[in-house]
Amino acid sequence: MTLNTVFTVGHSTHSVSHFLSLLHKHEVTAVADVRSTPASRFTPQFNRDAVKRSLCESDIKYAFLGKELGARTKDATCYVDGQVQYSRLARTPDFVSGINRLLKGAQNERIAIMCTEQEPLECHRCVLVARALEERGITIDHIHGDGHIESHAMAMQRLMASFGLDQDELFRTPAERLQEALSRQEDRIAYVNEELRVNGTSGK
Repeated sequence: MTLNTVFTVGHSTHSVSHFLSLLHKHEVTAVADVRSTPASRFTPQFNRDAVKRSLCESDIKYAFLGKELGARTKDATCYVDGQVQYSRLARTPDFVSGINRLLKGAQNERIAIMCTEQEPLECHRCVLVARALEERGITIDHIHGDGHIESHAMAMQRLMASFGLDQDELFRTPAERLQEALSRQEDRIAYVNEELRVNGTSGK
């Protein structure tokens, strides 16, 4: 089974034409939307129906995977003190189903996983979804707003550097330092449900 590279991209506040140019530059043939809520009054051009229409007009397929791979899961067992725990989310049947759909799609399409944030390190598409795909042998490349590509390995190096964890240590391996960086970034960006936090609800 041959799998294509999977890309990630953030629509940010781009115009539709610029966003499409990013996809065409890297020969993307399908977009997997992993936003939990695919709508925004600030970027209505990327509301679900609007972006699907724009992509289809450019011969790019669209699939909504926000239920399976979105960061704002409705599964209460994935929360601790109101904050989503990525390790729990990654084990849910919906998430596993979404990853399997991407793996199947990557056999025939050049897929870009789309979310909102321009910077991949600030988004669960990189810290959670791309990580899960990489663990299954998929090559991940992140498309930046200026069109350049950053490999997932380089993104992880940037993440470690941002926490001062990029230098060799005597008693910790690079994998252990990366795990700490990912955990610290998850604490920064993972979705918080204030209602669950106020009510003191935690998944068991």
